[in-house]
Amino acid sequence: MEDASWNEILMRLYEATGTKTDAALATALGLSHQAVYSAKSKSKIPPSWIYEAARRYAVSADWLFFGRGPMYPDGQATQATLPGPEVARRLLASRPQGQEVASGNLGGPEPGCDMVLVTKVKARLAAGGGSLEANGESVCRYAFRSDWLCRKGSPAQMVLMDVVGDSMAPDIQDGDMVLIDQGKTEIIPGAVYAVGVDDAVYVKRLEVLPGRLVISSANPAYAPIEVHRESRDMESIRVIGRVLWWCHEAH
Repeated sequence: MEDASWNEILMRLYEATGTKTDAALATALGLSHQAVYSAKSKSKIPPSWIYEAARRYAVSADWLFFGRGPMYPDGQATQATLPGPEVARRLLASRPQGQEVASGNLGGPEPGCDMVLVTKVKARLAAGGGSLEANGESVCRYAFRSDWLCRKGSPAQMVLMDVVGDSMAPDIQDGDMVLIDQGKTEIIPGAVYAVGVDDAVYVKRLEVLPGRLVISSANPAYAPIEVHRESRDMESIRVIGRVLWWCHEAH
């Protein structure tokens, strides 16, 4: 896509993804920083960026390409994609280490603050006997500060999921929502991961010991599971991604 409007298209991409810098745009679309630099130097926006932005952020491709019609196909304002006031208050109340994780004023992003929308999927992580609800269909999206997300990992690889069960209590409780980076599958001893075992999906602590993988819970009522690295049982285990953050709902 090479024409006099390439810069306008780029500006619409910034607006659609809620970013203001090349680095943030690259992260939002799952691109390398070099890719954005290269596109700007050639005055050419790859059509694949339009498709990806439309898919990830539910915006109109016609609007992205030509600036025609509303940004959102259904005509809804951006606020419809942000968490409601009650959800935002709960997120802010449980923010990690004093960082804001939702819109700062409960009605929209702070002035000058880049925001990234992270998709919440229907799949639920089991903190107990295992969840068979592995549906990857999108439920809604939550707004997070892009600078905070980028320090944690790759926003393009992140999803939000609910937790059921008490095996990770008191750390992660039944009904909590967790943020998972699917790009982080390398095991860091003691870190919490979303783990697939056959058709079930769990949230557990993982540790690699000589010759075996240890899958453990925070709740002492649940015994750890050891799997020998050379056994056939390892074939049924997949690390989906590392849990970066979670929030408790007020009761």
